Amino acid sequence: MTKTQSWINAIRPRTLPLSLSGILVGLALSPKQGRDHLQIVFGCIITTILFQILSNLANDLGDSVKGTDNANRVGPVRAIQSGAISVKTMIHAVWLVAILSLCSAIFLIYSAYFVLTPKSIIFYCILALLCILAAITYTVGKRAYGYSGLGDIMVFLFFGIVAVLGTRHLFNVPFSLNEWFGAMAIGSWSAMVLNLNNMRDIQNDAENHKNTLAVKLGVRRAKLYHYFLFILATSSWTALTIRLYQDTTHWLFFLMLLAIVPLFLHVLTVRKITLAQDFDPELKNVALSTFVAAVTCYIVSMIMMP
Repeated sequence: MTKTQSWINAIRPRTLPLSLSGILVGLALSPKQGRDHLQIVFGCIITTILFQILSNLANDLGDSVKGTDNANRVGPVRAIQSGAISVKTMIHAVWLVAILSLCSAIFLIYSAYFVLTPKSIIFYCILALLCILAAITYTVGKRAYGYSGLGDIMVFLFFGIVAVLGTRHLFNVPFSLNEWFGAMAIGSWSAMVLNLNNMRDIQNDAENHKNTLAVKLGVRRAKLYHYFLFILATSSWTALTIRLYQDTTHWLFFLMLLAIVPLFLHVLTVRKITLAQDFDPELKNVALSTFVAAVTCYIVSMIMMP
């Protein structure tokens, strides 16, 4: 494997569509002038991608240093674990992407300054710093929250609440139930992806004291938790669809519900899984279904909402 291929694997491209899902839903629910402001849209997308890449690189660094990424892992071989990238080089990469993330966030805030109040500008600057801190400390450091079972709630908050509400309120609009339904759906589906990852790695994580929620619950109860997330996400997404239809009377919004079908089939598959490695393909299925749901919401909103 070449250096370039190693860095691409470290970035983990398959995680990027999921990270964009909350942003797309936030933009879909934003005023039309926001969706038409390409500089803001571009800023949201680039900033989110950089945050996700930062999280992925930091995750590779933290798990490798702590010894969690080892030969017993069921998932893909990581960059430092394979020896392709050194710890020192990865630390430099984390710092670089952290700086780029901050610069991108500042660009985004500057792009939206014409609709932001002074207090909002300060809030978004603090939020950007918190996003960077959360991305790094998931596995890096002595008190990495990913090793204490807090990863799920942080994913729900940052992929769902922060992504959807944070994007929509760049335009200084009042709160509504729509954004909360969208945030809960995206946040729950994102937590399902993390739970699949943690169920896949449950044995190795337990042996290396990475006490994820799946480790604390055990496989059987982690599956029940997975079903709960599916129900919460599906009911929230359905409620959002119905409310958007009521607001516009455009039946095309019901296309948003099509993404639920593969997710329902996914839950049936998870119910039958007995081998840890069989969880891995399901990560992609949930992530892509979530992304398709978000893209559908965004496209239909662009077409139908004034």
